Amino acid sequence: MHIAIIIISFIVALLVIILIHELAHFVTSKRAGVQIEEFGIGLPPRLYGIKRGETIYSINAIPIGAFVKSVGEDDPTVQRSLASRGPWTRLWIYAAGPLANILLGFILVSVFLSLPTSTLVGNGAMVHSVSENSPAEDAGIRPGNIILEVNSQAIHTWQDMQNIINSSKEGEAITLLFQRGESQVNTSLEPRFNPELNRRTIGISLCWNAVSQVDKNSTYYEVGIRPGDTLLSINGHPIYNKDSIVQVLGSIDEGEEVNLVLLRGQEKISASMIRESDSFQALDGIGFNWVDEAHIEQKQVPVWKAIYLGGKFVVGMPFMIIDAIPLIKEDPRLALVGPIGAGQLTVEAVRAFGFSNMLFMASFLSLAIGLFNFLPIPPLDGGGMLVALIEGCRRGKRLSQRAVKWTYTIGTALLISLMVVITFSDIYRLISGEGFGL
Repeated sequence: MHIAIIIISFIVALLVIILIHELAHFVTSKRAGVQIEEFGIGLPPRLYGIKRGETIYSINAIPIGAFVKSVGEDDPTVQRSLASRGPWTRLWIYAAGPLANILLGFILVSVFLSLPTSTLVGNGAMVHSVSENSPAEDAGIRPGNIILEVNSQAIHTWQDMQNIINSSKEGEAITLLFQRGESQVNTSLEPRFNPELNRRTIGISLCWNAVSQVDKNSTYYEVGIRPGDTLLSINGHPIYNKDSIVQVLGSIDEGEEVNLVLLRGQEKISASMIRESDSFQALDGIGFNWVDEAHIEQKQVPVWKAIYLGGKFVVGMPFMIIDAIPLIKEDPRLALVGPIGAGQLTVEAVRAFGFSNMLFMASFLSLAIGLFNFLPIPPLDGGGMLVALIEGCRRGKRLSQRAVKWTYTIGTALLISLMVVITFSDIYRLISGEGFGL
């Protein structure tokens, strides 16, 4: 997909997310009797405006964001200003924007999860690599083995295997039936909990094919392909059975460049070559082992399950952020991103996993904006909520306006400084050609 389409879609999604946020503030302010002078789409200067009642509805020149301008702004002495409302009313108005983002994120991720997805299915799952000192290594499982059953349940997708392993209890052994050459072997092992992945594992990575042999006189050998490698894709097309590789190679004209992505151990490597003759499509000089009957199926979860999983994702997102704190400390450039970084991440995700992932990225962005605005730092909504909460607990007694003003000034300066640093990091990552590894 053309990168311009993805970028435009990202900008539209960001505009809608911010518009929903401000619209929630607008509606709750109106219901609370706050006088709204202007509700604007985009940022000034104003291109067009129309007045309805006491409010101007405007379209502005900078097509990013939206805003709600109330009379008197933060002056409690101005009648019908936001600051003149009671603390609990202000708390609700401030909370409405982030809550709307969280609701939007929940809807979008639920819709995304309900979409049909392409799933690789086969008779078993091939072992690409085995971690040292892992349960799988101790049980004699080796790269190239094909796991057929776990606890007497047939394995058709990687998810099947992960679900069975992760559902095992602490100290409980599981049984595996796997294919090694012409023989089938039974073994048992005890999964271990992996805190980094937050699930139980046996220490293997899976694949759908493995290079079995490479002729040293072939082009494949010259570009660096070796036995044991897994061929992931050719010119961006996934490779999962012999028909898929022959079909992709058949669509490439003689003399054209062929780009391959392979997995060797835990590392992705790239190779390129020029198609020279029809023998290229016949795979002369290279051999593969495949998982039997591997093919792509379209699967779709029921709506009720998509809603359940969407809710589970929303509830779990704050915990995911907490779990990511070590990554933030290790490499803040990848963990902390602004609009530019979010756009780059969206482009990578959509190009790697398909345009439907725009829905997921939009939901993730909406949730992130909602949760970020809950931070109790002025001038974020969470800062206004904190002031309102304190005043509510003081039975409406106002905090010192000077102290509140200084707090907002300091908070604004800190946020601007943070955004400058993050934006510089995003731009540097972009111009240096670095990415997020998707």
